[in-house]
Formats: sequence, C-alpha cells, structure tokens
Amino acid sequence: MGRILASDPHIAIIDDDASVRAAIGSLVRSLGYIAQSYASAELFLLSGDLPQTDCIVTDVQMPSGMSGLDLQDRLTAAGVKVPTVIITAFPEEHVRNRARAGGAIGFLAKPFDGRTLVKLLVDAVEH
Repeated sequence: MGRILASDPHIAIIDDDASVRAAIGSLVRSLGYIAQSYASAELFLLSGDLPQTDCIVTDVQMPSGMSGLDLQDRLTAAGVKVPTVIITAFPEEHVRNRARAGGAIGFLAKPFDGRTLVKLLVDAVEH
C-alpha cells in the first residue's frame, strides 16, 4: 500500500501509560508533526486514523489484549506498511527479534533517549 506524505506528518502513539503518551506527544509536536495518541492498539484500529498515519510508536505490552507486536503483525498481514517504532520496558532479545522480523524500524527500551526517537521519526517520515 503506497503512501503519500502529508505536509504535516501524523505520528500515532500507542501506549497504555498516559504519561508516556503525553511525553512522546510533546516530543512529536516539537518536531512540527501531528501527534495522535491512543491507549490501546484496538482504539487505534477503531479510530479510522490509519490511512493518514505516517509512523507508529507503540508499546509492546498493553493490558487491553493486543500487544504492539500483534498490531505490527496485523498490519503486515493486511499489506499495510507504516514505519513502526516498538518501545518496551522489558527489552528481551526474543521480543527485539520479533519486532525486527516484523519490519520495525526501531526498538527502544524505556526509558529511552529522546534524540534516538527523533532520529527514527525523522527518518521514517522522510523516506
């Protein structure tokens, strides 16, 4: 599925922790991008915002049922290619390997350096 980049990139932030969503949202807006926040992968999918999403930043573990990796798998299976950054408080090697195998452009352990996320986001929206 080809995408046309909008003048203001839309970044979806999916994390069950409101403080993480707020912090990443602030960072995204500081880049001049539009931050869209969701408390779960299911809410993101139900929102109808996927078509204008230029990059996804998602937590791995969320209590709602669908993990960030499950979301990545679902989008890939549907043929939807959106650059995805996986974040987690539990950076286990098998999780990292699954994220990379699923096409994630980045895998960040919480807490992470904001500069690293900025680089990933800029690379994602420019390519």
